[in-house]
This record gives sequence, structure tokens and C-alpha cells, in this order.
Amino acid sequence: MSEAEAKIRTRGLSAWFGARPVLRDIDIDIDARGVTAIIGPSGCGKSTFIRCINRLHEMTRGARMSGKILVDGVEIQGPEVDPVALRRRIGMVFREPNPFPAMSIRDNVLAGLILNHGRPSRARGDEIVEAALRQAALWTDLRDRLGAPGTSLSSGQQQRLCIARTLALEPEIVLMDEPCSALDPVASAKIEDLLHELRERYTVVIVTHNMQQAARVSERAAFFLDGELIEYADTDTIFTAPLDKRTEDYITGKFG
Repeated sequence: MSEAEAKIRTRGLSAWFGARPVLRDIDIDIDARGVTAIIGPSGCGKSTFIRCINRLHEMTRGARMSGKILVDGVEIQGPEVDPVALRRRIGMVFREPNPFPAMSIRDNVLAGLILNHGRPSRARGDEIVEAALRQAALWTDLRDRLGAPGTSLSSGQQQRLCIARTLALEPEIVLMDEPCSALDPVASAKIEDLLHELRERYTVVIVTHNMQQAARVSERAAFFLDGELIEYADTDTIFTAPLDKRTEDYITGKFG
């Protein structure tokens, strides 16, 4: 892949918490659009990797990083890059659903937009809410309940509401940190169905411990171990013909 074709490109990306290294010299090119899965055992640096991509890692006390991260060929650590504006382009969905408890479903969807751009007109807000909830496959269920608290929803609906809140900002990249880890299989399946639709419009990077999920939802997969990128390839290759024995051992459950 050429530099111009990569939506996200890292070179020599390393990261630390205090003196403890958590990523070591990560070089990876991630396509525009589609789903890329980041897999590996707990503590291997998966979540830190995606937190570096939207510059959340640097907000942790004692955390630092080195190397380069480029989005559309622009280095995101450059002095001209506004981290807040960057995070509008690169949304994040966290492990636990986190709707704002004091807000209605409607206001939860609009929360990020209001924070960044101010409250839209009623008509424009209605358009944005409907579009985001449709993308999150929630509109049919919730269109008559928009004034209800976001926390009144099931866990799976809350997670999709958080995805809708991210999509309302019209990001280019959506990062997901184990978005199904707190959900039951039925709710997880709905998130997976949603990912198949989102790949047409967004660059999605998902961290997951679930090997079956990674195989189902992603076109490419990256295996991390002890802070290093061991192997990165088409998902079918990773799961059926990995080049590295460590990848095979992890995929087949010999460790992790």
C-alpha cells in the first residue's frame, strides 16, 4: 500500500506509561473504509494503540509516545493540529456503554455536536438525530421515545446510542475499544450487523478479544503481543495461514 492510499499510517510508534513501555515501534497502514480488527491478549497494547490514534493516550498522566501517526498523510502530532478538532474526525466508542444519565436519548445523540459546534436548530437537530439513529439501527425502536433518558435503554441499545452519538459528528474514522465486551450475544450480534453497514462509509478500527467476532466483522487483522505488532494481513490469512507461529498459537487458544 502506498502512503497516499493509507487512511491511517504509523511509523515507529512507541508508547509508555511512565517508564513502562506498552507499544514498541509499530508500523502499520490501515485502509480507508472497511473494518480492521486489533487482536491479542490482555496487556498487549491494543487499546493504547487506538488511543494514540486520536491522541487520548497523551491525556493520561505520565503517558507519552514517540514516532509518527499520519491521517490522510498529515502527521497528527504536528503543532498545527488541534487535538479537539482531530477527535471530531476520529470518534471513539468505549468498552462500557456511557450515555449521559441526565440527558434524553435525543440530547445524547446531539451531545458531542453541541459541545463542539453549539446547539443546532430544532429542525436541523431532528435531521441529525434521525440520521445517526438510523445508522445505528435504532431509529425504528426509539423514534417515539426520544425524550426518554438514555440510561432507560438496554445495554445493547445504550452502546448503539453511543455509536450514534459518535456518528452524529460525521467522523471519518471510528475507533472501537471492545464495544461488545459488556453485552450479551444477541446485543453483540446487532453491533456486528451494524459494523457490516458502517464499513461502507467509515474507516473502523475495532479492538476485540473475541476471535470469532474479529473473523466475522473485519477485512484485515493485526495481532499484537507484548507491545509489538507481530503480524498484519487480510483476516482470512491471519486465521487460516498465519506466517508467525505466535499468531497461530494465539488464534488456536494455546495462550492468551
